[in-house]
Amino acid sequence: MSEDPTLWDDPQNAQTIMRERQTLEDSFKQVNEFETAISDGAEMIELAEMEDDQEMISEIESGLAKTKLKAEKAQLNTLLSGEVDTNSTYLEIHAGAGGTESCDWASMLFRMYVRWAEKRGYKVDTIEYQAGDEAGIKSVTIHIQGHNAHGWLKTESGVHRLVRISPFDSNAKRHTSFTSVWVYPEIDDDIDIDVSDKDVRIDTYRASGAGGQHVNKTDSAVRITHLETNIVVQCQNDRSQHKNRATAWKMLRARLYEHELKLREADAAETEAGKTEIGWGHQIRSYVLQPYQMVKDARTGAESSNPSAVLDGDIDLFLEASLASKIASDEEN
Repeated sequence: MSEDPTLWDDPQNAQTIMRERQTLEDSFKQVNEFETAISDGAEMIELAEMEDDQEMISEIESGLAKTKLKAEKAQLNTLLSGEVDTNSTYLEIHAGAGGTESCDWASMLFRMYVRWAEKRGYKVDTIEYQAGDEAGIKSVTIHIQGHNAHGWLKTESGVHRLVRISPFDSNAKRHTSFTSVWVYPEIDDDIDIDVSDKDVRIDTYRASGAGGQHVNKTDSAVRITHLETNIVVQCQNDRSQHKNRATAWKMLRARLYEHELKLREADAAETEAGKTEIGWGHQIRSYVLQPYQMVKDARTGAESSNPSAVLDGDIDLFLEASLASKIASDEEN
């Protein structure tokens, strides 16, 4: 297959096309492997049945069952077909009402998502970090870089609820805490988002957080507020105000793009029965540590009896169930 001789006249576009080509080639290769495994398995079972070799039949069936699981995983990957599903993503966590309890819960979720990303080989950068007054995190924004990062995490936006015996309560009472998560994609430069200086308010402030090399005594942190939508983005991860401003503008464009997508989805789903807005009291997932151990997704019913593993980043069960549910919903509509 010959390439267009003018392809590399635009290196950035050429790289995008080459990535798409590699993705397609990998998909075709995987499908061929599945077809070969199924065909070979069927022939071998037929021979084993002729020889009445039950041990061989069981072994082949076990292999086919593993192929089935791999195919189901591959199906989910191929269904990450949204316009920006393959992109990297931003993820914000905000502690809700409840002071130290909610701030501590926000820090637990922060650790959970970082662990999940690292297990997948994604790169994670902390863009903005505001520590709690006594413990935990008031808010944090991370940039998760890797193929399909946004596609996998896009359904995590919403309210996450924690029930546990509080380590901050001397009376050992059970507490319920809420923290909100917001996920929006990093967008490519070829997606045009019309926003100018007159549409925003830009504030600079002194970076604060847990300490370290990125926190200094100058007003290097940047906050941009989009006046029409009241969308706010912040960046403080670099010593240079100029670099933080550039990153904040990039985040704002991403948030505005995601905002427009949400408006379109809302218009399309306006007549859906039972449609509710994300907000306090409308949690998408509950993490119960006491009086029993359970993590349950309110949207899909997916659940795990091992909260420790979930909070250590083992959330694929919930991501896959949510993605499959969204796909099924789209097909029905």
